[in-house]
Amino acid sequence: MELAEAMMTQRAVRRVKPDDVDDDVLKKILGLAIKAPSGSNQQGWEWIVVRDPKVKRALGKQYRAAWRPYSSLGKRVKRDEPKTLRIIDAVQWQVDHFAEIPVVVVACLRGALIPKAPWIYRSSRYGSIYPAVQNLLLAARAEGIGAALTTLPLWNRVVARRILGLPLSVEPIAVIPLGWPIGRYGPTTRRPVEEVTSVDRYGNRAWLSR
Repeated sequence: MELAEAMMTQRAVRRVKPDDVDDDVLKKILGLAIKAPSGSNQQGWEWIVVRDPKVKRALGKQYRAAWRPYSSLGKRVKRDEPKTLRIIDAVQWQVDHFAEIPVVVVACLRGALIPKAPWIYRSSRYGSIYPAVQNLLLAARAEGIGAALTTLPLWNRVVARRILGLPLSVEPIAVIPLGWPIGRYGPTTRRPVEEVTSVDRYGNRAWLSR
């Protein structure tokens, strides 16, 4: 698949079949993920490929606890927005079926997070994993695998570390459930780039005026 096509048709796919995803496919996807750049080329990523139903159920329990207040508030605040309600329904499906999703990949970074570190440290640190996560999402799209990034199962990092057997020197960053999609990928709708781009200073929509 051409890169541009993968980017144009990539979307969060949360409803997936329970059918297995072969290890060779996962290795290909992860192999492309780690082609991403990282700070000082340290390549500090670690990937946990979760298939064990017990581990998925434990992560799913954390996901459910974090999602419940979001769901309740979102349904009230966005009750007149069908598009947002459809997203909420899709996330709810993922929460309800989390243990049935064939593969859950947890993206992690080596090196403990420094408490009370300045924001630039956190920005630089996470900038060393999210390019690889985006590579993973695009590679999954190219393989026809449904994927969607979430961080809610990691809201309690003490519990998440215990579930995954992570040492303090490895920080869990994001969770990416993977599976063959129910439904299909397709072109996405986004606001025109001219509406979200400023030139030189925020608010100068020079491209829009042209």
